[in-house]
Amino acid sequence: MTTYKDYIKEIEDRKGQGLHPKPIDGAALLSEIIAQIKDLDNEYREDSLNFFIYNVLPGTTAAASVKAKFLKEIILGESVVKEITPAFALEQLSHMKGGPSIEVLLDLALGANATLAKEAAEVLKTQVFLYDADTARLENAYQEGNAVAKDLLESYAKAEFFTKLPEIDEKIDVVTFIAGVGDISTDLLSPGGDAHSRSDRELHGQCLFEHNKEQQAELKALQAQHPDKRVMLIAEKGTMGVGSSRMSGVNNVALWTGIKASPYVPFINIAPVIAGTNGISPIFLTTVGVTGGIGLDLKNWLQQKDADGNTIRDEEGEPILKEEYSVATGTVLTINTKEKKLYNGDTVLKDISAAFTPQKMEFMKAGGSYAVVFGKKLQTVASKILGVDVVPVYAPSKEISIEGQGLTAVEKIFNKNAVGTTPGKVLHAGSDVRVEVNIVGSQDTTGLMTSQELEMMAATVISPIVDGAYQSGCHTASVWDNKSKANIPRLMKFMNDFGLITGRDPKGKYFPMTDVIHKVLNDITVGDWDIIIGGDSHTRMSKGVAFGADSGTVALALATGEASMPIPQSVKVTFKGQMKSYMDFRDVVHATQQQMLKQFGGENVFQGRIIEVHIGTLTADQAFTFTDWTAEMKAKASICISEDETLIESLEIAKGRIQIMIDKGMDNAGQVLKGLVEKAETRITELKTGIKPALRPDANAKYEAEVVVDLDQIVEPMIADPDVNNDDVSKRYTHDVIRPLSFYGGTKQVDLGFVGSCMVHKGDMKILAQMLKNIERQQGKVEFKAPLVVAPPTYNIVDELKAEGDWDVLVKYSGFEFDDNDPKAVARTGYENMLYLERPGCNLCMGNQEKAEPGDTVMATSTRLFQGRVVKDSGEKKGESLLSSTPVVVLSTILGRTPNLAEYQEAVEGINLTKFKPSSKLLSV
Repeated sequence: MTTYKDYIKEIEDRKGQGLHPKPIDGAALLSEIIAQIKDLDNEYREDSLNFFIYNVLPGTTAAASVKAKFLKEIILGESVVKEITPAFALEQLSHMKGGPSIEVLLDLALGANATLAKEAAEVLKTQVFLYDADTARLENAYQEGNAVAKDLLESYAKAEFFTKLPEIDEKIDVVTFIAGVGDISTDLLSPGGDAHSRSDRELHGQCLFEHNKEQQAELKALQAQHPDKRVMLIAEKGTMGVGSSRMSGVNNVALWTGIKASPYVPFINIAPVIAGTNGISPIFLTTVGVTGGIGLDLKNWLQQKDADGNTIRDEEGEPILKEEYSVATGTVLTINTKEKKLYNGDTVLKDISAAFTPQKMEFMKAGGSYAVVFGKKLQTVASKILGVDVVPVYAPSKEISIEGQGLTAVEKIFNKNAVGTTPGKVLHAGSDVRVEVNIVGSQDTTGLMTSQELEMMAATVISPIVDGAYQSGCHTASVWDNKSKANIPRLMKFMNDFGLITGRDPKGKYFPMTDVIHKVLNDITVGDWDIIIGGDSHTRMSKGVAFGADSGTVALALATGEASMPIPQSVKVTFKGQMKSYMDFRDVVHATQQQMLKQFGGENVFQGRIIEVHIGTLTADQAFTFTDWTAEMKAKASICISEDETLIESLEIAKGRIQIMIDKGMDNAGQVLKGLVEKAETRITELKTGIKPALRPDANAKYEAEVVVDLDQIVEPMIADPDVNNDDVSKRYTHDVIRPLSFYGGTKQVDLGFVGSCMVHKGDMKILAQMLKNIERQQGKVEFKAPLVVAPPTYNIVDELKAEGDWDVLVKYSGFEFDDNDPKAVARTGYENMLYLERPGCNLCMGNQEKAEPGDTVMATSTRLFQGRVVKDSGEKKGESLLSSTPVVVLSTILGRTPNLAEYQEAVEGINLTKFKPSSKLLSV
């Protein structure tokens, strides 16, 4: 046997990194450990006991199955281990969460030994992760007259697994720690470059604060000074957790500042306390709830108003902020969960009721939102088996219904997909709703955590409610390195076995796809009334309504086919005027954000809300450019209102692309992709016959705000600027600084260009090809004064470009073309002044494999301008990632600087840029 010795060697290697033994998830290793425990003279027996008790991952891991089986042997007396009594073995089972442990406990509870049955039943009464097969066993036993089964079902029907939990503390003392000034990206908490280690929680924890050891030491020192208090991590003068949901970010914060979830499961902590001057980003706040944590909106800096109520501004037109109270690092505060107020001593600082809604307090009590979701389901099932009404135990879902008020688009979708609400009741924004989910997406750098979450919630197969789900390989597409080779095939096999369509086939029957997850989801979403959940903040579809989510919420959606959330408020966006022929639609997207901020005095009315964009005439590919950017607008999600004819065209395109996936052999035994094609065909028929027109809001729907975008005001390309040298640190890297091209005077040096990420589509690649031909015709040759990295979003686009001749144009001017038969194994550290045709995928936008050279000024079509994401700072200069349209990026690399408007207009002459004419039809009913 060598497995254990390999493990010991790994432990020694980890010691050199300051790490403890890696948690065990494999059956072979644990079987060897158990053999050593049984051998009383074995030299490794003591260590083996510790590994068995304290270092095995729970749920449905292979190791959990082996552990549960051995614990059963101990309880039955078939194996005797003096250090593990039968009572202790039962306690161990109680911490294993589900799957094999539930099977063992049911075996005992429904067995012939009355004493063991009673003891096992008492443990089972504390468990919530039971699935259909488990409750079916109980139901059968109950029907046969088994008293223990009846007792268990009665306990479940009363939800004693929840009611008997201790209440949350009335007072929670915290000590503040300023993690940063301004918006804090989840990259600070869990850097993209460390994505490979997310499933190894202790290792990944070392990357907190982007590996800033001094800041980590400061946090430890603060904890040592206040051992009886919880640390509250704060984004001063900003929003915490912008950019993505990133469960690994919350995991890291919890690992450093939270509470241990179980004494027998290592490195899984819960209940962090997180805050921001402007609160927590909506999708990140959902992730905090997964762990039963607390997220506070401090509002400790407020805009100053004059006597007329107008915002007072400085010389640069920026709102002047006043500190209402200090949360400087080391400040001791008290959270009163009963009064729902934040105190400094006896002084009330802030009402924090929004952080302590009845539902959020249930998450805190239960140790996370999963336990509540599964608990509600278990209570419902048990009550149904017993034939009794569901006893009100959990806080009733808030149901807001306003007579005479119409519905926004998102309100209509939520009402259609809601489950468990009062029959016949129409719900408006603010209502708490459980909804069925149609499409689920998992991407590769969070997918490893999603697979772990599925194992830990004992799920083994995708919910039949879900129409389709996809596992991508896009975030690790740039470099097929040893980390990717070790992680991605394992992930693809797990997800394929679970029931997802996967970018890679574990059996190797079809060619590996690295298509960008959002693009695939945009194609396989074939219902404008659909709800989509995806493991990335850019899960923003142009059909239906899509929500970016943490890896755990994705796991929950896959396992149960449901998601829970309040119906969000909506902001209506309409357009007027005419788009200039030389402008790209990306400029309309940026101008929307700029004009919104101007219309509302600098207040971002999009934050935390649905953007209902009446885009009307743009097909799904082009409309996605808008919805994708809404993550940077800090919106919770977005919905496109489309004309019937446009939606039909989008669905036809989607059908064709899904069929290509089928032809490649990507469909599974359940013929999920075939089912999506049929669903699209049905929807097209409904649209053509007028049976069911495209989704539209009611004319008398109520919006939190309405934004009108004036296309006539967009007279030159627009650029989102990180404003890296702003004297006010809080105003850097916010996505809110939108500048016209003329601001740069045609002189700003550009060191690298990037055309790629989910923000581009086939049209962008054709624009690139045409621009290169234009420039050669105008200048006699194409010469790059800065590198241009191009990463098409999908292989379908590459195939279509090849068929239409555009790919040959790109190859002609390139100095590098990706080769799937020999993918890059090492990330680039430098670039030459030439065109790079990279493998489809996220590439530089993700920042986890390749980056621009430190200190570079990058012009990109990407979505991310956060510090260190696309480019790191150098010792001499801050790296900056400016975001713009494809034509601006391409011309900037040809010139090595930002172009002026005349140069830009000449370069795009005769090119078919995205044309957009606002719909002339009524897009409401």
